[in-house]
Amino acid sequence: MIGRVSATAAVTAGHLRLKSAPGRWTIAATVLGSGMAFLDATVVNVALPAIAKDFDADLATLQWTVNAYTLTLAGLLILGGALGDRLGRRRVFVAGAIWFAAASVLCAAAPTSETLIAARALQGVGGALLTPGSLAILEASFQEDDRGGAIGAWSGLGGIAGAVGPFVGGYLVQAWSWRLIFLINVPLAAAVVVVSLRHVPESMDTEARKQPLDVAGGVLGALGLAGLTFALTEGPARGWTEPLVLVPMIAGILLLAAFIAVERSRSNPLMPLSLFRIRQFSAANVVTVAVYAALGATIFLLPIQLQVVLGYSPVEAGAALVPLTIVLLLLSSRAGRLAQRIGPRLPMTVGPLVAAAGVALLSRVGAGSSYAADVLPAVLVWALGMSLTVAPLTAAALGAAGPRHSGVAAAINNDAARVAGLLAVAVVPALAGLSTAGTIDPSAFSDGFHTALLIAAGLLAAGGVLAFLTMPGKPREEPAGRCYHSCPLDAPPPAPDPERAATAS
Repeated sequence: MIGRVSATAAVTAGHLRLKSAPGRWTIAATVLGSGMAFLDATVVNVALPAIAKDFDADLATLQWTVNAYTLTLAGLLILGGALGDRLGRRRVFVAGAIWFAAASVLCAAAPTSETLIAARALQGVGGALLTPGSLAILEASFQEDDRGGAIGAWSGLGGIAGAVGPFVGGYLVQAWSWRLIFLINVPLAAAVVVVSLRHVPESMDTEARKQPLDVAGGVLGALGLAGLTFALTEGPARGWTEPLVLVPMIAGILLLAAFIAVERSRSNPLMPLSLFRIRQFSAANVVTVAVYAALGATIFLLPIQLQVVLGYSPVEAGAALVPLTIVLLLLSSRAGRLAQRIGPRLPMTVGPLVAAAGVALLSRVGAGSSYAADVLPAVLVWALGMSLTVAPLTAAALGAAGPRHSGVAAAINNDAARVAGLLAVAVVPALAGLSTAGTIDPSAFSDGFHTALLIAAGLLAAGGVLAFLTMPGKPREEPAGRCYHSCPLDAPPPAPDPERAATAS
């Protein structure tokens, strides 16, 4: 049974040691589990041209292939963390792995694009159970003096997975089929389940169990986001006055307004609105939206441009993004330590501006461009800017909220990043004049790609300017040794370690 602790896993939560066998197995389980959810948000981008070819799909279909996953993941992420706190973090984590694997099989077997999109939405539900649980398990399972090392190991191993993921995904697409990128989740999920049941101790928040779960808030937020995203994705092709677009848009706005009203009235809201009265917290999340909207739009469009216009193979397109992850993995922690010494304003200003320059350089990539002279330099400049931005941005958001609210602040900042990418994939192609109907025409797509990446560069530049105007120039007083870890590629900046709770509830 999912909820039963086996004899092997009978180590008391909060007492694991990093160098013990149960400790290493626990890290392995959380890395594999969260890695599945993170990688599926990036590897699929490399497979989009192959999916379009198999299903004769238009750009709108590819948008939904990406957004269906992100939509349910973002909409249910905070609720997933809250369920883990109340029902048991290991239990919900394992349930998420099983759900994710089952949805992955449905994705691999999808006979039509519509079925694939529905299965991707189901995958996002599993991801919402997996993602907050991984860090929460580490926070709850390890002794206090080992938590920092455990989360550091999680971050480093996750970074390596992020670096090789797009390349491996491209190889599988090219050598066999795009369907295999979903089937590889099945053995990974099986390993997560077995290792978790045998080695990961169960934990839960006994205080949270005394509070009623804010189900209404979670449902209203998810449905409102779904309606708005559907309208923004379908509006350019169908027309903004069409009932199929207008009704979901109005419904989405009303549902999100109801979500805010419910959260304001609850004593135990999923998203405490009082946090947004803190100027630095609100500003950091607005910068998060700008930065990760640009990231989401660029990562969505670049692999298509490389394959459809420049003739790259899936392996080559996947490998083109590897330097981004490697630079982030190598430099993000250093940028976080720098921000602790000098304050977040300088790195959060310079970082987005440098990233904007890199994305602007990428906008020039087109037919006849070479990887060494055109793509790689632009990716490296983009990566350098992002590495200066990610960790200080996470630290600014969580530091403003304070230790008491660090868990929910991490979840809000995580969700802001995912929602930004979700809306960017829906909106930026339309703003760039990319037609979402019919097959993808290389010449027309390339023209729209250039405009779309200039929009993304503008978002990054706006984020840098906002950071300069709102972020403090001096570092906040923090206990020595505290640092912040961020997932290197796929949007969500997870919670810090070790004193700040890493739960996403």
